[in-house]
Amino acid sequence: MDDDRSLRTLGLADAPRDHPLLYPGTWPSDSGLLDGDRLLPLDRLVYDDRVPVLAVGSNASPGQLRHKMDEFGIVSPLPMVKARVTGLDVGVSAHVSRMGYVSASPFQAPGHVRELFLTWLDEEQLAVIDASEGVPAVKGHYGRAWLPAPDVLVEVADGTVLPGAFAYVNRHGVLHDGNGAPRTHPGQCSLLTELLVGSPRLRELFGVTPEEFCTRARADVGLCERGTRLFAEEKLVTASGLEGYLRVRPDRPQQTGSPGTGSSLLPPSM
Repeated sequence: MDDDRSLRTLGLADAPRDHPLLYPGTWPSDSGLLDGDRLLPLDRLVYDDRVPVLAVGSNASPGQLRHKMDEFGIVSPLPMVKARVTGLDVGVSAHVSRMGYVSASPFQAPGHVRELFLTWLDEEQLAVIDASEGVPAVKGHYGRAWLPAPDVLVEVADGTVLPGAFAYVNRHGVLHDGNGAPRTHPGQCSLLTELLVGSPRLRELFGVTPEEFCTRARADVGLCERGTRLFAEEKLVTASGLEGYLRVRPDRPQQTGSPGTGSSLLPPSM
């Protein structure tokens, strides 16, 4: 029955945009086709007519993806494929999001293997996700980078190894672990607790608990910008190692037009 595959039934409906402490949201247990408010089985894992984009944060959350697509009336199904990725890990973006959380960004990790979701996006879906990540914006936090094999290997369950995939790389860099290496993202509550304990200045801006942080940051653009500057001022930031990939292949131009209208897509940057 369709109800058995609904996001609510599967525990995948909540979006971090609405519940920032849940970031990066709940990821599916396996590959699936996001079709409206359902996650259906896939009949294939590779879509040559779509753009492959790795999800390292909330873009692997069906609830978050559904929220983003709903904003612009995009109803086309979206394949989400679990992939084995070598050469990347998930770090902490060096910016405070106006959604109320500190989001994820990939960093270069040669030889490291982990599972991530690969989203196969059509042109309209790509335009929406690009805009939500700030790709078209002059001061947007992320750029969309093409990560080629063998630098980054993306393998799906049928054994196919992709020639590469896109990922959203933070233009500010990522937070380090205290020894200069990128730190991994432990989930929002743990991350905010660690950051607030370690920085009196951050506590002055955002309070002493993760709940206070989210409440104060949410939709306060000026405060988020001050928090982002503070990361740099306190020398908490390092390079992701992916900065050199921040260009788009000539045959895959960045999508900056609004689906179906030709106007600019400018929802709040994450």
